[in-house]
Formats: sequence, structure tokens, C-alpha cells
Amino acid sequence: MSTIVRLHEVGKNFGTAQVLRGVSFEMQKGEVLALIGPSGSGKSTALRCVDGLERIDSGEIVVCGHRVSDPGIDLRRMRQDVGIVFQSYNLFPHLTVAENIMLAPRWVKKMSRAEAHALATKTLDRVGLLAKLDAYPEQLSGGQQQRAAIARSLAMQPKVMLFDEVTSALDPTLTGEVLKVIEELAREGMTMLLVTHEMAFARRVADTVVFMHEGRVHEMGPATMLDAPQTAELQRFVGSGL
Repeated sequence: MSTIVRLHEVGKNFGTAQVLRGVSFEMQKGEVLALIGPSGSGKSTALRCVDGLERIDSGEIVVCGHRVSDPGIDLRRMRQDVGIVFQSYNLFPHLTVAENIMLAPRWVKKMSRAEAHALATKTLDRVGLLAKLDAYPEQLSGGQQQRAAIARSLAMQPKVMLFDEVTSALDPTLTGEVLKVIEELAREGMTMLLVTHEMAFARRVADTVVFMHEGRVHEMGPATMLDAPQTAELQRFVGSGL
């Protein structure tokens, strides 16, 4: 097993607010890591720093061999190895689902239209949306749009996938269909870093759970730690049902 994501003593400030305070953890290839914690704990900021969407103020982040914390990093090249899916789907409304997925492979990887279309077909089938190949985003449910967003990231064949609260805007039924896709990716061995508030899902899927509190890693361990929290903070968080 090889380390694919490593954060070491990462600090991040927004003005005078210290959002991350020496955050350290690492992930191995094929591992699923769930970042959990109350609102404002820094979990989504940590994930955005992994993708270089936020620049860190101290520490080091290495992802797929790319030193993200290096001021001279080629983010475009790094992001060919890292897929990210947000709670908002960010699909282009004027493009069909297939065209949304084909866009990056054609522009970044210089695939022909035929190659990109074949790839879009394959990835949509993978997330159970093959029948929506030629539909427009407005014709899809929220869950279907989120699955299309996952397919768009998968089409770039990333080495690691980042998910930032991807079900927070969905009702329970639609949440279930999206989580089912992510569980299938876990079974296939996809390396994934998830920010989630779905505790039952984290218990089921995560190899490692990192509980963040006030900008720090407060507890870290296998998913079974959620059944026997060692600190009052995690006990309260798990007991709240969030």
C-alpha cells in the first residue's frame, strides 16, 4: 500500500480566524477516509486545501506525488489525478449530460469526440444513468444530477476522488441513490476522501474516520470508533444524530 494523500501540520487562516490548526492525516491507495465533525470544524476547508482550491498558510500537503503546498505547483496537471464533487452539481445547463462529461476529456486529454462519447457512455452506465445520456440537467432529479457530476469526475480517470457533502442538498430518497454509487466505487477500490454528515454511511464504507473539532483532528481511527467514542466531543456529535 502506498500513501496517496498526506497532510502534515496544515494551518489555514481566513483573516484573523484560524480555521485549520495543525491538521495531519494520510490515506493509502484504495482507502476510503471520512472527514466528519460539526459545522465550522474545518473539514470542508481541509478537503478544499487538498485540491488546491484554498492555499494553506503552514504545513504540507502531498497528493498523488504532487506537493500541493508548493507555491509553484501546476494545479492543472495535479487535478488530472484528483476528481472533486461538490454539494452543488455545477453542470452546464446548455449541454446534455453526455456533453457535460465529454468536455474535460476533450479539452484536457485531447480525446476525439468519438472517444469522449464512448467514455461518457461507460461512466454514465457505471453510475446508473445511461438512459439520461442525451438529457439536459434540468430534466434530471437532484440525485441524478449529482450522479452525473460524479460521472463527470470519473471520466477523467482520477487516482483519488474528493466528495464535499454531496448529499446535503438532497432528500433521503435521492441521498440513498447517490450513496449507493459511492459505495459501489468503494467496492471497486477507488481511493476516496469524503466530507459527510451521514454517520451510518461512514460506518459502512469508511476504512478510516477523522473527527475534526475546532480546526483540529480530535479523534482518528477505524469506523468502529463511532460506536465507542473516546472523547466527550465525539460522544456529543454522534449522539446528536448529525
